[in-house]
Amino acid sequence: MTMAVIALAAAGCGKSSTESTGSSSSSGKYSGKGIGLAYDIGGKGDQSFNDAAYNGFLKAEKDFKIGGRDVEPADNETDADKVQRLDELAKAGYNPIIGVGFVYAPAVKEVAAKYPKITFGIIDDNEVTAKNVVDMVFAAEQSSYLAGVAAASATKKDHIGFIGGVDIPLIHTFEAGFDQGAKSVNPKVKIDSQYLTQTAQEGGFSSPDKGKAAAQGQIDAGADVIYHAAGLSGQGVIQAAASAKIWAIGVDSDQYGQSALAKYKDYILGSALKNVGGAVYDLAKSVYEGKPESGVVSGTLKSGGVGFADTNPKYKAMTKVVAAVDKAKQDIISGKVTVNTK
Repeated sequence: MTMAVIALAAAGCGKSSTESTGSSSSSGKYSGKGIGLAYDIGGKGDQSFNDAAYNGFLKAEKDFKIGGRDVEPADNETDADKVQRLDELAKAGYNPIIGVGFVYAPAVKEVAAKYPKITFGIIDDNEVTAKNVVDMVFAAEQSSYLAGVAAASATKKDHIGFIGGVDIPLIHTFEAGFDQGAKSVNPKVKIDSQYLTQTAQEGGFSSPDKGKAAAQGQIDAGADVIYHAAGLSGQGVIQAAASAKIWAIGVDSDQYGQSALAKYKDYILGSALKNVGGAVYDLAKSVYEGKPESGVVSGTLKSGGVGFADTNPKYKAMTKVVAAVDKAKQDIISGKVTVNTK
């Protein structure tokens, strides 16, 4: 399956819900109220993971002329809070309902069982199995491998860095791919690695100040390319890199094109992409057309579900780096290279 590629639009911050209305399907197959979208930690405005989901949500609303409601997370919320949020969307008639992030797994499992006629989606989790649940997962190790190839090809000091938001298996996947990609270029490249927090509740995905401090530490130690997988915290990584005039590599969305990061964009070498927006859009389309997806939907380099953004003209001018990344992409797609997830 090839996902629709969604270009990210700027999005504002806030804790409130937003709601829009639209008409039902002209074909008569769709009778729901629209798309329900519940954000992960960091919320709308992270210029990364959540915003990518939001943009797929907006495109689906527009293309299918249906309504939608997107809901922000609360600080220090519990699984019960997530259950209540999804339950409210289901009672209101939204279909599909999508939890943005693996933290929604318990809530999706519980609420989907109560509403078998509504399709639920969860991003970055494949543990919830039900006929009306779609697990949208991505081969983040593959896009991270490309980030590692880019970093090791672009560094002038043979010293690069990785900053993960939270020390959890999902983010270990990003680190594993990045390390393997970098060492495929230079087995002796030095890689500094750091996680901002042990748990999401400590702010690892939502604290630009933590990201900035960690990046500054790696810069002081000699790294001249830093890749982050840290959500909103990554804005601080990019800011620190730009201040030091070294390269940063973004994540999930094409961060070179983000309005909130515009003054730092010359120092964003590229971004390891995860087409979350495309996954949201495709799920909404399937429900709208009366043929809802089910089971695990995987986004890979081959399907277009992950990739590496090359929109920075300075990156495009680095022909040897571009060639190395392109070759790595083809090697993964062909099966010549298998990327580690641990």
